[in-house]
Amino acid sequence: MITPDYPRTMARYNAWQNQSIYSAANGLTEAERNEDRGAFWGSIRATLAHLLWADMIWTARFDGGEGPDRGALEAHAEYDWAFLRDTRPKMDARIADWARSVTEDDLAGDLTWYSGFLKTDMTRPRALCVMQLFNHQTHHRGQVHAMLTALGAKPDDTDIPFMPEDA
Repeated sequence: MITPDYPRTMARYNAWQNQSIYSAANGLTEAERNEDRGAFWGSIRATLAHLLWADMIWTARFDGGEGPDRGALEAHAEYDWAFLRDTRPKMDARIADWARSVTEDDLAGDLTWYSGFLKTDMTRPRALCVMQLFNHQTHHRGQVHAMLTALGAKPDDTDIPFMPEDA
């Protein structure tokens, strides 16, 4: 399905895009970041809070490390801009560290976890779950990119072939 190169490439892409999005969003006022703009999670900050929370959950499932204590909706209230801005690069480094360690065996078999959203245990192919981590990031960053662009902010291009080599 995928090889270890996939999470490595996508971890680089994730960090590059997050740096761009956060740089653009940092130029906004607190009110602009918190205004409900009709996205699934409402505001820029709430969407980025959800994305960070989900990245922490999925990465903990993959690397066995610490995950968040609370649910996604509660994350929006407790993840303020300073926390998001300071924690995002650390999370991206954790994802990159994990991705560099991934082997073919790490992508084989199934992953089982408890879904708080569905209130049940879930089992899916591990490779599919890895793809979900990165697809989810791209989906929600796309929403944030659109909200930022509508406000006149200038995040970087999002095309993978244009990713800098040093990203």
